[in-house]
Amino acid sequence: MSKSILLLAGFIGAAVPVNAIACDVNPHALGTSRVLTVDPAEHKRVGTLQYAETLPLGDREVVLTFDDGPLGSYTARILDALAAECVRATFFMVGRMAKADPQLVQRVAHEGHTIGSHTQNHPMNLRFLNSARVAQEIDSGIETIGAALGGTHFVAPFFRIPGLYPSPTIEDYAAGRDLMIWSADLHGSDWERIGAQGVLRRMLQRLQAKRRGILLLHDIQPATALALPQLLKQLRHQGYRVVHVEPVRTPEKTLSAIRSHNR
Repeated sequence: MSKSILLLAGFIGAAVPVNAIACDVNPHALGTSRVLTVDPAEHKRVGTLQYAETLPLGDREVVLTFDDGPLGSYTARILDALAAECVRATFFMVGRMAKADPQLVQRVAHEGHTIGSHTQNHPMNLRFLNSARVAQEIDSGIETIGAALGGTHFVAPFFRIPGLYPSPTIEDYAAGRDLMIWSADLHGSDWERIGAQGVLRRMLQRLQAKRRGILLLHDIQPATALALPQLLKQLRHQGYRVVHVEPVRTPEKTLSAIRSHNR
């Protein structure tokens, strides 16, 4: 069996019509081309910025991800831009940010986006912390985001490490919790002081070189909120397709989540 077939074996891709996400608001929308369902228990780490494996994306297929929020008007503007182009994304939320604005967390979920976790406090030194502190940061983040959504079963088992700084302690704990660690394949350097046009330019240049991948942006950055509408338009004009990623949910896991939520 070839390496590519082995990679695809643990992923289930389901096509989704472009107009399935209220695309009547924009008949020329970029849209979401398909949904990719993944099993975190089988795919522990993805993203070629750090790992050998990434999502099985075709030429000019991208997955949009946003870190560090939610944050007031910036996240709201990003959601508006995604809705205008009928696009779904994955948000890696920080627990304390979710606690500060639970209604915005709920809006992200209600609009069909996937919500993963990004620790409770976004410690940039997470890789230097002991196992107990790592566990506390990861678990508290999931619990706090879950509190905003009505249960931790609404939080996808997708986790992104702050700063993309891994350690064996982090990776082992995430694996033990069946969390899928997400790195990325490319980013727009939107945390640097390069402005909206700089973010747009860097993202498109890096996409031109890679032609596919997991895109990392931040919904707490004003430059990203300003750049996103134009980025989505450029993706459409250049023939890119957006893939939305969701975790596989087995009947056993679903039943367990319902029982836990109803206790």
